[in-house]
Amino acid sequence: MRKMLLSISVILLSLNVNAQVSDAPNDWDLIQKTINLYIDGQATGDSVKVGSSFDDSWQLKYFADNELKTVTKAQYIVSFTAHAKPKNWSGRTVFIDITNNVAIAKVEISTATLLFVDYFHFIKTNKGWLIVDKISTRTPHKTVEVPVTKAKQ
Repeated sequence: MRKMLLSISVILLSLNVNAQVSDAPNDWDLIQKTINLYIDGQATGDSVKVGSSFDDSWQLKYFADNELKTVTKAQYIVSFTAHAKPKNWSGRTVFIDITNNVAIAKVEISTATLLFVDYFHFIKTNKGWLIVDKISTRTPHKTVEVPVTKAKQ
């Protein structure tokens, strides 16, 4: 009987220790927090939120007009103006992949007319997980014209 009680006590104690360890934020949660900061800032034009999710070396790269374009953090941040979150606007994380102190994430932002697909590169620094690069593309939403029906008289 004593052995059984001792065994049960050890099991319960180890469960409690494991529960305390799992309460600490993991890297996936910390990366998601950085992504949410970026998404919230994009939704409301908050340059401080967006800028704080980036490392100072951050760059945006995209392809337009038959050439690769690069935008620095300073150039990107100055284009923001604060506004209310638009009604037809949403953002979501598609996936996060982590290896040691680096990670990638795919994020989609949908506006009334465009779907933006962003791929982020992250590095875990002494400041936490920061986005160091972003490549992006956008696609117009498919729209369908609905014929206007005349009211019967």
